[in-house]
Amino acid sequence: MIDKEGTIEAFFALLRAGLWEQSVRLSGFAPVDFGAVYRIADEQSVVGLIAAGLEHVEDMKVAKQDAIPFMKFVLTLEARNSAMDSFIGAIVGRMQEAGIRPVLMKGQGVARCYARPQWRTSGDVDLFVADKDYQAAREFLVPLASSVDDEHIYTRHIGMHIDSWLVELHGSMRGGLSRKMDECIDELQADTFDNESVRTWQNGTTAVSLPSADNDILFIFTHFIKHFYREGICVRQLCDWCRILWTYREEIDTGYLESRLRSMRLMTEWKVFAAYAVARLGMPSSAMPFYDPAPKWRRKVERLHAFIIEAGDSDSGRDKGDRRKHSFLIRKTISLWRRFRDAANHACIFPLDSVRFFLRILSVGLRAAAKEG
Repeated sequence: MIDKEGTIEAFFALLRAGLWEQSVRLSGFAPVDFGAVYRIADEQSVVGLIAAGLEHVEDMKVAKQDAIPFMKFVLTLEARNSAMDSFIGAIVGRMQEAGIRPVLMKGQGVARCYARPQWRTSGDVDLFVADKDYQAAREFLVPLASSVDDEHIYTRHIGMHIDSWLVELHGSMRGGLSRKMDECIDELQADTFDNESVRTWQNGTTAVSLPSADNDILFIFTHFIKHFYREGICVRQLCDWCRILWTYREEIDTGYLESRLRSMRLMTEWKVFAAYAVARLGMPSSAMPFYDPAPKWRRKVERLHAFIIEAGDSDSGRDKGDRRKHSFLIRKTISLWRRFRDAANHACIFPLDSVRFFLRILSVGLRAAAKEG
């Protein structure tokens, strides 16, 4: 008989093995439903990490028919990531020649922090530019696109399809959760471009700029916090955070991180997710800034765990692809119900912030609905 909870625990055991390239024992979860493990991995965008974990199983032989789906996925993923790397090198190189200095966010940049960069599930190509370069970058990219989404004015963001890739142009990385957060994110942007606080990924013949490690840690953290409060997060986002913290553990300016987190009033969120990363993802506590083993943080981990598993991938776990079949009123009613449901879950973990963020999200959502209607 297959145990659902056992399947989830087997998934996390394999995830830790793949994330840190360490041995794993699965006999305690036998029989393992590898089909269910694959489905969870797909929802959480970590199939490549689970495939890596399968190579480290030491106490049982994984049947060929169970391993094949993971290996097929990895072969396709490697080809996709190689093609995406080539595209990024070409588009960034052309923008640099045009006098535009994009910084690559998340994605293929943070993948460099993994033991196997080509096994990280890729998503969009996120290009971040200085405020003064946003219009020039927009005018450069839009003619290359086969389709262009509506522009978000406040966040200075526009999505478009170029060749076979979804490219997101960002003139700001604001999350819209609070004024304090957005002010700090604007300061990180100024530091990135005005002070040239960047590191470099040599992608073929193109030197691709990435945010400095300290700023990137904060960009990644605030990005998944935004998703957590708005629609849910997937485990891959937390893995990205762990890997960049681990890679730059000897260089991190913890004083800088602490001052930024406190100015954004996000230290509570950091400590809860830090406890989750250590307990569930195997992040070494010595490499996690501000990790606190106190029971009050550990108690919140299981509530957070339940929410993450339920939400799944923010793109697939909430069946967004089916929403257009409903009328405008039904879509907005479903969205509002989910907001209230998620807010109740958030309140069990972050009682104070859940209220202030929910009110901001609700206000923005109602204004957008009125405009759309």
